[in-house]
Amino acid sequence: MAERVIMPKQGLQMTEGTIIEWHVSEGGEVLEGKPLFTMETDKLTITIDAMTSGTLLKITAGPGSTVPITGLIAIVGKPGEDISALLAETASASGAAAAEPVLLTKPPPAMAAAKAAGERVFISPRAKARATELGVQWHGITGSGADGMIIEKDILAASGSAVKATPLAKKTAAIAGVDLTNVSGAGSHGKITRADVLAAGSGSRISRSERIIVPMRGMRKIIAERMKQSQNENAQACHRIAVRMDEAFRLRETMEKAVGYNDIIALATIRALRDFPAINAELTTEGIWQKNFVNLGIAVALDDGLIVPVVKDADMLSLRELSVKIKELAGRARAGTLRPADYSGGTFTLSNLGMFDLEEFTAIINPPEAGILAVGKIEDTPVAVSTKNGNKAVEIHPVMKLTLSYDHRIVDGAPAAQFLSRIKEYLENPYKMFLDKI
Repeated sequence: MAERVIMPKQGLQMTEGTIIEWHVSEGGEVLEGKPLFTMETDKLTITIDAMTSGTLLKITAGPGSTVPITGLIAIVGKPGEDISALLAETASASGAAAAEPVLLTKPPPAMAAAKAAGERVFISPRAKARATELGVQWHGITGSGADGMIIEKDILAASGSAVKATPLAKKTAAIAGVDLTNVSGAGSHGKITRADVLAAGSGSRISRSERIIVPMRGMRKIIAERMKQSQNENAQACHRIAVRMDEAFRLRETMEKAVGYNDIIALATIRALRDFPAINAELTTEGIWQKNFVNLGIAVALDDGLIVPVVKDADMLSLRELSVKIKELAGRARAGTLRPADYSGGTFTLSNLGMFDLEEFTAIINPPEAGILAVGKIEDTPVAVSTKNGNKAVEIHPVMKLTLSYDHRIVDGAPAAQFLSRIKEYLENPYKMFLDKI
């Protein structure tokens, strides 16, 4: 009996998804556990495996189509089977509540990575198929997927077939008919940029006057909507402060650079949130909910947008534990293997753009949180200091600028200023943070 394939829900806040690619052509064979299609949500791009076998009788949502969750995207059944009733049922239900559909897809399983010789190695079906195609021995590869799973990207990297290019470069190459495997990347870590493609395709059909349009969909679309919503609904105000980072430097040196400056800033923020629960809050219909736990969001920049993985119960972690967790989540965010639980439930967000040479910037609050801390670069700066004899002198010290954006409906200016000053106090006197082992 023919059954529907629907747009699966990947996260509590997901309302729609965009089909990126079908891995089975219409009329082709669908195999349970094998990749069926790739979709993009507001948070990630993910390949979905089929949950049943049969023939892909009809694709109702082609690449580029945005479909609400549980919406029909395809029909699977037996060759020659009559599907007119299913199509008619779907059409008649478009203006009313549709019957509960049968989910014929499933996300890749979360499995533990192999850690010792002889221990089982986990690999996604798509990665395994690509490994067979390219002749790659995958048993010795370290996976970058969820819980160490080997994914297609790992196979491509191992085979040397991976092409590193920005999304705009890929779109430009598609328009110009440029083969990216023949293009040298001048971007970060050898990544191919749009300028590289334009240079390589200077003799092709692309021209400087040609319009390159990047569709507003998936992650980019949701970011735009939520940032505008934040600006419209929140009474956003800002405070700024400069922090001397001498002692943070010394702390990192004593720990043999096992932690980064962002980890130390995160710990100071967590400790300050614990001291000022009014900042660690959310506006609800019942009133202001001041939370007695800290779930710290760490903004991670991706090629096609921004995602904020969340360190749950961050106030229960030591500095070393916090550092490990932040690095793990950031790595999985860039690999596209975060699960919905990994980027939901935040109570406060930290956004650091100092690595891009920004002195300071103002971040937009991530609802329903009450605040976000923007971190600029650490820069040697002339600082006026008092000498032992009471005179003034100018010395050079590493200084970092912090900007706190907060919702003035929830937090008043004075406690917001005290919170920001407390972060400064912790960073300039790190020993005050260590109520437990580091």
